[in-house]
Amino acid sequence: MTENMTENRKSGLAALVGRPNAGKSTLLNALVGEHIAAVSAKPQTTRTRIQGIITRPEGQIVFVDTPGIHKPGYALNRRMMQYVVDALMQVDVVLLMRDATTSFGAGDKFALDLIKQTNKPTFLLLNKIDKLADKSALLPLIEQYTQEYNFTEVIPLSALKGENNELFVQKLLEHLPEGEPHYEDPDIFTDQLERNIAAELVREKILELTQQELPYSTAVRTEKWEEQGNATEIHCVIYVERDSQKPIIIGKGGQMLKVIGTKARRDIEKMLGRHVRLNLFVRVQEQWRDDPRLLDELGIQEHKI
Repeated sequence: MTENMTENRKSGLAALVGRPNAGKSTLLNALVGEHIAAVSAKPQTTRTRIQGIITRPEGQIVFVDTPGIHKPGYALNRRMMQYVVDALMQVDVVLLMRDATTSFGAGDKFALDLIKQTNKPTFLLLNKIDKLADKSALLPLIEQYTQEYNFTEVIPLSALKGENNELFVQKLLEHLPEGEPHYEDPDIFTDQLERNIAAELVREKILELTQQELPYSTAVRTEKWEEQGNATEIHCVIYVERDSQKPIIIGKGGQMLKVIGTKARRDIEKMLGRHVRLNLFVRVQEQWRDDPRLLDELGIQEHKI
């Protein structure tokens, strides 16, 4: 009996794709039970490929969270879109996620056309149904999508409230191939280094607290990570593109930087389970979004998943 269960275990990769603000990172964090991906109401929050891992007796799912599908401009954006294309090529199942409260537009067609080229089992995940007073509003959207493409499953859900999340996981396990787990340790929940997650948590707070236009020209990198007795000392550099942006991050009397640091430190301490001394520095790096060297240092690699 046990041997048969082991032999029939499912294992595979599933790519979370969709337009910016669909809620992919929120769903990933909810499924793995940890804050591993930056979440913001502002688009293009996710910049790299982040893996979240769920291991159960029935099998293992490796979720690949990808940047929101958009038409690229900077070298940064071109690399972000390459992550999406690479993920679609390498996974077993595609998960097209979209905000169920918005109407179909040109960006949705662009995302759908990209999915049509994969020829892989594809789920349509209609997110944010908790915001719909009348769930019947989903029907025209479902009809529109199913006329365009033969989806393996169509699942309305709420990543934030957890509605239908478990149903989604069970259906996904059904459609994964049988095989050995990609990660042997059943307790592992991400492939991300702690120092990378820390940098993303700092960037998340910048997205939350600063002006609308500033987040797109900021990046965060962990420069120093030292275990010191019962605490971890972390130094993160915040990159901006112009001298005029530096005082916005720092704030009057350093107050903005202090608030960013306090909020990020709390989340990092929760992740690590220990005291953290977080030091933040702001550095001007002109046109960093088109700087291949800095993009590499930030972990935004070219043509590489």
